[in-house]
Amino acid sequence: MLNRRGGAMDKVLYVNLSDKSYWVKEVSKEISELFVGGKGLATWLLYNETKSHDNIDPYGEENPVIFAGGPLTGTDAPAMRGVAVSTSPLTGGYVDSYYGGHLSQEIKYAGFDALVVKGISKEPVVLNIENDNVEFLQADQYWGLDSLEVNKKIKEDQNDSTLKIASIGQAGENLIPYSLVSCEYNRHAGRGGIGAVMGSKKLKAFALKGTNVVKIDDHEKFEEAIDMASKELKESEEIEELTQSGTAPALWFAHSEGLLPVKNYQKGTFNPNGLAHTAQREKIWLRDVGCASCPIRCSKVGVIREGKRKGTISDIVEYETAALMGTNLGLSDIKEVAYLVYLCDSLGMDGMSAGSVIGFAMECFEEGILKPEDYDGIKLTFGSSENVPEVLEMIANRKGKLGKLLAQGTKNAAAELGKEAEDKASHVKGMDIPAWGPRSTPGMGLAYMTADRGACHQRAFPIDYEVGGASFNGKTYERLQVRGKAETVASDQNFIAGLDAFVKCDFGTFGISEESYLALYEAATGENMSSERLYKLGERIWNLSRVFNLKQGLTKKDEKLPKRFYEPLPDGPGKGHKFTKEDEKIMLQEYYYHRGWNEEGEPTDEKLKELNLSEIL
Repeated sequence: MLNRRGGAMDKVLYVNLSDKSYWVKEVSKEISELFVGGKGLATWLLYNETKSHDNIDPYGEENPVIFAGGPLTGTDAPAMRGVAVSTSPLTGGYVDSYYGGHLSQEIKYAGFDALVVKGISKEPVVLNIENDNVEFLQADQYWGLDSLEVNKKIKEDQNDSTLKIASIGQAGENLIPYSLVSCEYNRHAGRGGIGAVMGSKKLKAFALKGTNVVKIDDHEKFEEAIDMASKELKESEEIEELTQSGTAPALWFAHSEGLLPVKNYQKGTFNPNGLAHTAQREKIWLRDVGCASCPIRCSKVGVIREGKRKGTISDIVEYETAALMGTNLGLSDIKEVAYLVYLCDSLGMDGMSAGSVIGFAMECFEEGILKPEDYDGIKLTFGSSENVPEVLEMIANRKGKLGKLLAQGTKNAAAELGKEAEDKASHVKGMDIPAWGPRSTPGMGLAYMTADRGACHQRAFPIDYEVGGASFNGKTYERLQVRGKAETVASDQNFIAGLDAFVKCDFGTFGISEESYLALYEAATGENMSSERLYKLGERIWNLSRVFNLKQGLTKKDEKLPKRFYEPLPDGPGKGHKFTKEDEKIMLQEYYYHRGWNEEGEPTDEKLKELNLSEIL
C-alpha cells in the first residue's frame, strides 16, 4: 500500500473518453518535491501529457483537461480552492483557472491529487466517480441543459444531493472559446475556455463522491497554524471588508484612480453608485455564503426583488463582472447587470470575456464598423442593455450572424472585421483585459503582457505598489514611471505561483502572512518549506508554463498591449498617460533580464538547469 505524504493522496486518476478506460498512477517523490501540488502538479501533468506534440489543438484528443487540489485542500486550512488546467481555445496556450466551493475537496476525498481527462467521447457522457470506481454514464438527456439545470438533474437522477459536480452549459457544448466550467452553484473555473475543452470531449459533467481522509503529519502544529492564520484574518481590515461586502467596494477605488473599464476602455472613470456593494445589499443580498473551510464568507446570495428581472437568484456581482458587464457597457443598474451575469453563468460563459466582447461590439456599432442591417437587425448601444440578453444567448448557441461573429472571442471577431476593429480589441494573446486599466499603472501593463495565460490580474498586481503605496524590498515607485518595475512583477508572479501549488484563496492572502502559509504547509506535510523554496517553486512552475507556451507558438511577438492603450487616458489621476512601443520594449527587456531569459523571452539552458527542469523536459 502506498505510504502517503501528509496533505497528499499521491495518486492521479486518468480517464480516456475515447475508449472509456481509466487508470491510476502514483505521483513520484521527485515530482511531488519539484511541483508540490495544485498549479505545480497540474502544469507538469499538462506538459508531460503533451510533450510529444507541438501546437496542441485545444479541441484535439491529445489535449487533457486537468482538475487538481493542493496539499492544504480537503483540510481545515483556509485554502479552499481548486485549479483546472488545459490548453486554452481562447489563446492557444497554457491556461489555469481557479474555483472555490467544495469540488476540489471531493477530488481529494475520492483519493486523488488530480483528475486528468483525455480523449474524445463519441457521444455525450457524464463521469461518475466514487473513490476508485469510474462509471461512464450516457448523457444525451443532459445535452442542451444549462450548467445549473444539469447539476440539479444529475443529483435528482442519482437521488444524491451530496454529489459534487462540475458541468458545462450550452456555451461549452458549442465550443465557445471563453466558456466556463460550473463547479457547483456560482463557483466557476471561468477564464480561458476550459468549458469548451470539456465540450469538445462531449463531457457534459463529472460527479464526485469520496470517503477518504486527507492525512495530516502533525495535528497539533497544524491546529496552531490554523489558529494563527485565523487570527490574522480576523485582524485584517481588508478581510473585514470582504466579509461585509465582497469585492464590490473596489468599484469606488478603481473609479477614483481612473482604473475602470468604461465603454470598452475608452475611459477610466464611471460613477459606480448603482453597482457597488450598497446597491447590491439594498436590491439583492440576503445572506453570506463561504467556500469549504472559509471564515471569510465573501459571497452574498440573494434574489432580484423588483423590476422585470424579479425572482432571478443571484450571488454577489463581483468587482470584475460588475465592471466588465457594467461600467464597460455604460450600465449602472445592478439588477440588470446581475441578470446578465446570471445569464452568463447559466449558459456557461465567462462573464469577463463576455462583457469584453459585448463592449467591443458596442463600440463597433457606434463607429459604424458593425451595421444592424448586416447583423440580424440588432444593434448594441453603450448605456443600454437592450438586446444584450438576446445576443448572449445567440453567442452561447452560435446563432445568427452577430452571435457567430462574437462567439469567436474579441481577438478573432476583430480580425474578421479588419484593422479598424482590431484597434478596438482589448486583449493580450487573445485573453480579454481584466477590469484594471493599465494606462495609469504601467506595471499592470507589464503584468498583462507577461502573464502565463494572457491578460490576467491574478498573477501579479503591481497596482499595490504604484497606487496602494506598498514597498518592494524597501523601495517605493513613482506611479507613472516605466522603468524599474519588472523585478516586482516577476517576484509577485513567483510568489503567487508558489502559493497556487498549495492551492490558496486569493482573498486569504489579504490577511494570512507568508509565514503562516509556510507553517500550514510544514505541519500538513511534514516537509520544510522555506520562503526561498516557495519562491523557487513558483519560478519553476512559471518557467515550465513558459516552455509550454513557447511550444504552442506564443512568443515575444505576442507580449504586447492593445492599441487602445496607446491612446491617452482621457480622465482620472493618470489623465493624458499612454503606452508607447518603446515603453513595452523597455519593460520586457528588464523583465526578461530579471527572469534570466534570453532577449527573445526564452528560458536559457542555465535557468532550466538551475530550476531542476532540464532532465524532466
